[in-house]
Amino acid sequence: MANVVAFLRAINLAGARIVRMSSLRQLFESLGFSDVETFIASGNVVFRARTKRTKVLERKIEKNLREAFGFEVEVFVRTAAELAAIEDYDPFAEAKVNALTARNIVFLKDTLDQKLKKKVEALKTDTDKFRVRGREIYWLRRRRGEGVPFSTVPLQKILDRLFTIRAFNTISRMVERYFSAD
Repeated sequence: MANVVAFLRAINLAGARIVRMSSLRQLFESLGFSDVETFIASGNVVFRARTKRTKVLERKIEKNLREAFGFEVEVFVRTAAELAAIEDYDPFAEAKVNALTARNIVFLKDTLDQKLKKKVEALKTDTDKFRVRGREIYWLRRRRGEGVPFSTVPLQKILDRLFTIRAFNTISRMVERYFSAD
């Protein structure tokens, strides 16, 4: 059995696509997954599966979420080892992290080609930096003078694909809680 995490896009954000975590756990259990737990109510599901094949898991979960809840939910699956590697990688070690700084992970379905990778990293500003590694984009965000963070719109336009974002602290807490012994 493989320990994995499913990150669900746009679940329980700003009153849209409200899904009770108990319903989400029941659905995952009905799919044959074990040790199902949700982590905060924003679409993070930790579970054990018979396969580590993330693409297979993503399609299976997406199909069943659509049937159960009546709307499309994009799912991004990572194994425990992948999530630990994501947490271990720190492309912004030199950056001073404080209350005005946030580190985020953008989860993608597939790796980006070199051209797209360069376009994403070219979004760099005085307040934002991007690094692409594997199926993730590491994003260092600093609040602008008026306190407004970088919009995701330029990133959406360049990528032209769906993604989901999690705070680096959320990833660290998940690795510590669920996978520190793996």
